[in-house]
Amino acid sequence: MSELNDIVAVGLDLKPQTLIRAYSEGVFPWPTPGLPLLWYSPGNRAILSFDRLHVPRRLKSYLRKNTWRYTVNQAFREVIEHCSLRGNEGTWILPEMKAAYTELHHLGHAHSVEVWEGARLIGGLYGVDVAGTFAGESMFHLESHASKAALLFIVSLLRQSGRRFMDIQVMSEHMKAMGAHEISRAQFQAELKNMKDLLKKFGPNLPFQLAQEKSDGFSFEDYCKFIV
Repeated sequence: MSELNDIVAVGLDLKPQTLIRAYSEGVFPWPTPGLPLLWYSPGNRAILSFDRLHVPRRLKSYLRKNTWRYTVNQAFREVIEHCSLRGNEGTWILPEMKAAYTELHHLGHAHSVEVWEGARLIGGLYGVDVAGTFAGESMFHLESHASKAALLFIVSLLRQSGRRFMDIQVMSEHMKAMGAHEISRAQFQAELKNMKDLLKKFGPNLPFQLAQEKSDGFSFEDYCKFIV
């Protein structure tokens, strides 16, 4: 993150109420060494619209052949810890960020999905779900394609609950290859308002709560029909 126009606040704290309000307005924290805490709302916002999702045939075949297991909210601390160890990409996940998002997780607003090979955690993704919109924060893999598998699993959960997109905040080549694209800040704000209006009309939209009760997890076959 480097565009000055993307910075909308400086300082503040990482208390749950601050984070919840920020995410509900499309704003997120991104620490920078030597500076007060910076808060961003990118002028060009990266999102993954599910009708644009691209899943290579080779990837689907690979995931179908393995015996990985997928769970929800079974290892949040481990997932965020692995994400913080991703070299330069994880340097912003400081101890205070881990603590803040873990507290948000305990309050039901931050979630993780996990990918397991037997009893070994090999991939995962965590993010924040506020006001009907899920923002993916970071993901990791210890085996090839395990982070992509986590992403596809979370897409399936969101799709099943009627969501149309997920916020990925900043574009990466990895996400671009999966079909992500950028929209303007105004367009993103309009999407947030639409989701808030739907919540007012139809009530809470909770894509993770039921899935986390299945502690033995899911297979690729359980969710693949929701990503094609």
